[in-house]
Amino acid sequence: MPSRDQLLRQMRDHVHYPATARELIRVLKVPREERVTLKRQLTSLVGEGALVLVRGNRYGLADRMDLIVGRLETNRSGFGFVTPERALEGVKGDVFVAAHNLKEALHGDRVVVRIERHREDGRVEGRLVQILERGNETIVGRFAVDESGLSFVEPFDKRVLTDVHIPRGDARDAEPGEMVTVEITKWGTPTRGPVGRVVEVLGDIDAPGVDTEIILRKHGIPDEHAEEAVTEARRLGDAVREKDVKGRTDFRNRVIVTIDGEDARDFDDAISIERLPNGHIWLGVHIADVAHYVVEGGALDTEAYERGTSVYFPERAVHMFPEELATGLCSLRPHVDRLVQSCLMEVNKKGDVVRYEMHDGVIHSAERMTYTDVNAILTEGDADTTARYNGLVPTFVLMRDLFHILRARRRRRGSVDFDLPEAKVVLDEDGLVQNIVASERNIAHRLIEEFMLLANETVARHLEDHQMPALYRIHEPPDPLKVMEFDEFVTSLGYGLGATPGGAVKPAHFQKLVDRIHGTPEERPIAFLMLRTMQKARYDAMNVGHFGLAAETYTHFTSPIRRYPDLVVHRLLREERHTTVTAERREELDDDLPDIGRHTSDMERRATEAEREIIQWKKVRFMADKVGDTFDGYITGVTSFGLFIELIEHYVEGLVHVSTMADDYYRYSEQNHSLAGENTRKSYRLGDKVTVQVVRVDQERRQIDLGIADVLDTVRQDERRRGPGRSDARPKKERRKGTPEQRRTRKAATGARKQRPGRRERSAKKR
Repeated sequence: MPSRDQLLRQMRDHVHYPATARELIRVLKVPREERVTLKRQLTSLVGEGALVLVRGNRYGLADRMDLIVGRLETNRSGFGFVTPERALEGVKGDVFVAAHNLKEALHGDRVVVRIERHREDGRVEGRLVQILERGNETIVGRFAVDESGLSFVEPFDKRVLTDVHIPRGDARDAEPGEMVTVEITKWGTPTRGPVGRVVEVLGDIDAPGVDTEIILRKHGIPDEHAEEAVTEARRLGDAVREKDVKGRTDFRNRVIVTIDGEDARDFDDAISIERLPNGHIWLGVHIADVAHYVVEGGALDTEAYERGTSVYFPERAVHMFPEELATGLCSLRPHVDRLVQSCLMEVNKKGDVVRYEMHDGVIHSAERMTYTDVNAILTEGDADTTARYNGLVPTFVLMRDLFHILRARRRRRGSVDFDLPEAKVVLDEDGLVQNIVASERNIAHRLIEEFMLLANETVARHLEDHQMPALYRIHEPPDPLKVMEFDEFVTSLGYGLGATPGGAVKPAHFQKLVDRIHGTPEERPIAFLMLRTMQKARYDAMNVGHFGLAAETYTHFTSPIRRYPDLVVHRLLREERHTTVTAERREELDDDLPDIGRHTSDMERRATEAEREIIQWKKVRFMADKVGDTFDGYITGVTSFGLFIELIEHYVEGLVHVSTMADDYYRYSEQNHSLAGENTRKSYRLGDKVTVQVVRVDQERRQIDLGIADVLDTVRQDERRRGPGRSDARPKKERRKGTPEQRRTRKAATGARKQRPGRRERSAKKR
């Protein structure tokens, strides 16, 4: 049976129209014994978006029909964008879909769009022709009753552009104003909106914990584990059985420790380290052997695949596996036996792995260390902490030595290392934000990160060297046009990538720029812009390397408790080491792995969006009592509708809308990432430090509105100097509303603003 790429090539060369499976079998002369496999391949290719299933059960090449498969992301203004699932020649970025071309599709749906228009800049516009898969079967929103007595739910996610009608008897005792979850029972048509029934009443939006419940349901993240999965986990028990240890490498006599955060509950990686007689270092990375317990196709595996990843909120974690596994049997707790898959690596003085071994092992962790305690020993020299862990101090010192070796090696090859502090939300007992501080990343965080990176690279190289189909963590090179635009901007600030004109940009170019901007006022905004210039990392069966890490091959091996792709890699490792992988099995993996990569990448994005949204919501609530206060901040984003400012003190971001900048008419320059005044010549540019005042905190849209302090002062002074400015000689309309200039100054002084067109600059910059 031909491979995926061979099948597509044969269809391109020999089938010149959308064909049925029967026609493909005849034209491509597929033997009888391979026909079932062909149909499975066709289904997989439709799932990938390489083929499109059209009327008459005909399979067509998407690019031949100017059709694109992707996820729809709508804007509250009514239009949408479709993000293609695979790159197509001549198509740059997302496909714009006007409101009248969206039909009955909703935000998050997987759709097919037909390209209608190519623009000169490479962007395309399209029309929705088919809904392949609904993004959400349920919607969370506010229950309401109109004047006529009809019930409906107003979606919490403003990107869902239509209300859901609730028939009489399907409201589940919900009261107007309460947040509910509604299940769609009838999808919308050209003549009516969707219909649903309330399945859960969440309560008042301001009640403790309701915000987290809303975000979970908005993103379709299951909160509780299925009864079958919990039962399966409990049957496994809470201790390693003697029969499970047989045939494994026994590491229980080695000094092995875990190093995690103080609040961590699941420990999936442990470290052993020793100096070899030849001066090299023997590093052991021992990872919880979840694959030993989670049988492929079982209840635990099915649910873990659907979730794709664990999700971490400030108040709690939503684990991929039930707690019996995630914080119990598969957690590498101290002083108990645990099963592991181990990658042991001999590292020379240059940081190269000159020898490695893979083992199914059993460990007995000596200690559960925290980042704070290890840092206290290695950096602060704290006497009490050092004395408490005296027997382990040489182990930590050797870890530090290896860390410096590995970090130097990565920097030599040009790996891009963003080390910006992130905001950490400190909550009280009611889940309300007490403070927002910079999260600490000390040497203990960094050395564990280096060890995990090395293990992931080594495992990926092992699978590739043994020609085993695998699931890679890939990061494609950035779009050359985006790189050019980014380089032009940073050059105007006195920096630059330093790449050869016309030559390919390398990770080292970005890393050198990161070094140059370190500690400067421009560091944070330039780093954010750099991240937006790059592609997003994802999972794929095709290895194209990891640009950001400057790695030729990379995978995820070190967190199978919380990431499904790591569990897949563990299974592949064991299969490669302990069985004979037949050609038929390789073909099966070649068919299955692309779908797994696409799905788990989607679930990772879902989790990331949910985590960011709850943090933003809590930040908005934290700022609610600070209206009128003044703060310093940096401009982290510039759009046609205003400036995004991150406050230095609280790591909170807000928007200065152009409607509040009433001392001039400001023009947006995309190339320079700036807003410049036509008359004052005043300019606000990415990276500039500004003083802002909190004008309004919008709980409904979870947005903080800011104003430039000196602009607001100027407008207020001008208004006081002008006085009321009324005259009976003016027309009635003008007496009532004032001149345009006066209306503009009044709006700025009171902090009023127009509604911006979408979250952050998604519609302006992301596309």
